[in-house]
Amino acid sequence: MDLTILINRKTVPLLYMQMKFPPYQSNNVVFGYNMPLLQEKQQEIPNAIHYSIQRYQKPANWSQENAAQLVYQIKGESGRAPSLTLQFCVEMQEYCTEKKQSCDQCRMQVSSNCSAFVPTVDLMQIQFTANHLQQFFSVKQHNSLLENILQFKHPENFTTTIDLQPKIIKVLQNILNHSYTGSFENIYFNAQTQMLLLYCFESFGGSGTPGFSCKFLATESEREKILKARDILLEQIGEPLTIKALSRKVAINECYLKKGFKELFGQTIFDFYQIQRMEHAKYLLYSHNLSVTTVAEKLGYSSISHFSTAFKKLTGIKPCELLLR
Repeated sequence: MDLTILINRKTVPLLYMQMKFPPYQSNNVVFGYNMPLLQEKQQEIPNAIHYSIQRYQKPANWSQENAAQLVYQIKGESGRAPSLTLQFCVEMQEYCTEKKQSCDQCRMQVSSNCSAFVPTVDLMQIQFTANHLQQFFSVKQHNSLLENILQFKHPENFTTTIDLQPKIIKVLQNILNHSYTGSFENIYFNAQTQMLLLYCFESFGGSGTPGFSCKFLATESEREKILKARDILLEQIGEPLTIKALSRKVAINECYLKKGFKELFGQTIFDFYQIQRMEHAKYLLYSHNLSVTTVAEKLGYSSISHFSTAFKKLTGIKPCELLLR
């Protein structure tokens, strides 16, 4: 498919989605509506995912539809690095104003009409740099349309809309309403944004919901086992597991686990685990200013040199360089 035709067919101006990074409204007037700001968070780590999230209480007269777009920038201001940005403006119904408190009703899930829950309008922007995306590519590439975009081979900037399919909304809900904090939040967020990028590109490329080459993945219970395996890897990011042990934990054949994981996430179990470890290492080094030795130990490395070699291989920089910024 010709890239120009694809972009022109899908591009629709979304004036109210043109947000600078990070989006910031000093007077709580957004898109012409006065909306109280409920929650705001952002993170910007060199050579990693940059994101900004703002959650506003939805006004009674809100009339905008959910919207999303992908912004590709290969040419920018002098010295500005190429980037791929996902922007979302969505309505959610799950924000709890008592989130920082211990709520027995919510924890026990016995209240469906809790007065602490308020409808929201959520603005989210996730920016992927070229340095971050290059870790997902092996030496052999198919040179497909979307891979060319991910590798920043397309020569012109463009903005295109994204079809907000149910699975994209589900990932956005996961990102906006999870209960993780600190390091666990960073690990969780990195994994969810990879899924979000994958689903958005499926939508962007018009592929819809593809069939599975691994026939057993057509069964939801089998897909859930693969998802559970991913969650276990993330929860035990500093405690390496063998594939054999992981397959036992999720009650699935080792071969099925490896094939299913590769199809669902586009990476081998080892590659996925290594990438998540290094993304978390960036967070610990840059945001927490931990020593290289401490981070290596937290991620289960017995040798600092092995950790440094793996870090540079995947990120292009030495771990000590993040400490110098």
